[in-house]
Amino acid sequence: MLNNTNIIRKDMNFKVSSSALYSRLTAASKVLASKNSMPILDCFLFAIKDGVITITASDSEKYFITSVPAIEQNGEGEFCIPAKTIIDSIKELAEQPLAISVNQDTQELKGTHNSGSFSVVAQDAAPYPMPRPVDGGTVLNLPAEALLNGINRCLFATANDEIRLVMNGIYLDIKPDSLTFAGTDGRKLVRNINHNIQSGLTTGFILPKKVASILKAVLNKDDENLEIHFDSDRATIKTADMTMHFRLIEGRYPNYNAVIPVNNPYIATVDRVALASALKRVSVFCNQSSGLVKVELNNNNLKLTGQDNEYATSAEEYLICDYSNNPISIGFSCQFLLEIANILEDDNLTIELADPSRPGVLRPANDDPQDEILMLLMPMRVED
Repeated sequence: MLNNTNIIRKDMNFKVSSSALYSRLTAASKVLASKNSMPILDCFLFAIKDGVITITASDSEKYFITSVPAIEQNGEGEFCIPAKTIIDSIKELAEQPLAISVNQDTQELKGTHNSGSFSVVAQDAAPYPMPRPVDGGTVLNLPAEALLNGINRCLFATANDEIRLVMNGIYLDIKPDSLTFAGTDGRKLVRNINHNIQSGLTTGFILPKKVASILKAVLNKDDENLEIHFDSDRATIKTADMTMHFRLIEGRYPNYNAVIPVNNPYIATVDRVALASALKRVSVFCNQSSGLVKVELNNNNLKLTGQDNEYATSAEEYLICDYSNNPISIGFSCQFLLEIANILEDDNLTIELADPSRPGVLRPANDDPQDEILMLLMPMRVED
C-alpha cells in the first residue's frame, strides 16, 4: 500500500480484467456503511504499484483490503473513487480488459471497454484514513474452512444486545489442543469444538457479528490457510487475496459450558431433512408472537404441534424417529428449531432432553469427534 502522502504525480494508465475487478470491489463493498461521518469513506481507495491494484474499503472501524493484478500499467499512485459509481459502471460488463486512465491535472478518471467508456472525477487519496496495525499480540494460523464452518454454525445464535455487547459476536476460545467457536443470545447456543486446530495457545477473543457476516460472504472453502493477528482490542485477518482490520468486542464472554446439560436421559434420533420440512409446514400455524411449537416423543414417534388460538388455526405433523423411552413433551421456538435443523449437515440429528423445563440439546447423529457440534435451545412453556 502506498503512503497517502503520495498523491497522483503523473497520468496513470492501466488495464485490468473487468470481472476480476468487479469481484474484488463487491467483496470490499460489504464493509461500507450506508451513512458515513467522513464523505471520503463513500469511496474506494485505489493504489497502483508494481503491477498490482490494491483496493481499500472502510467504515472507519473496519477495513477491507484486497488486490487484483494489472494486465498493463504505466505510472503509479493513489486515488479515491465513489464506490457505487465504479461498481455500477462495470457490473454489467462481460469479461474483457478494462482500460483506466487518470489525468493528473483534472483528476478525471476514464474507463474504456469494448463497447464504450465512462468518466468520473477521482478524489485525492490523502484524506483517506488508514488502519492502525496490530502491534505485538498473538498470531493464530488455521484453515479458512475451519473459520468459515465456525461462523456458519454460530452466527445465527449471536445476539443484538445493546447492554451485553459480548453476546453480539462469536467467541473463539483457543486452547493448546483445540479451537472452540461459541455463540449465544441467551435463548440458543452453539458450541463447535475443532480438535484439528492445535495452536499451543491459551487465549481467546470475540469476533464481532458484522465482521463474521462479512467473512461468511467473502471466504470460501477453497481458500487455504489464513492468519489471525490480534491483541486486546484489535485484530487483522489475512488470506491470500484479502486483509481485514477490525476492532474486537471487549469484555468477558459468559461460561457457555456451564449451561449445557449433561447425561440427558431422553434421546431421539430423527431424519434432519424430514424434520425441517415438517417444521416449515407447522410454522405457518404457530402463534405469530411466540412461535411456539410443541414437540412430543413417544414410542418411535415425534409429533409437532403448532397452533394459534387467536385465529383458531392449528397443525400437527408426525415423524418416525428412534425413541423408546417414556413419553415426554417440550415447547421450543419453531423458528430456532428450524434454523438448527437447516444448519446441521448430517442426515440425522439427535434431540436430547432432560425435562420440559431444561434446555434441549441437538447434535448430528454421526458427530465427527474431531469437529464436535452441539446446539442448545431453551424451552418454552406449553399451555395445557
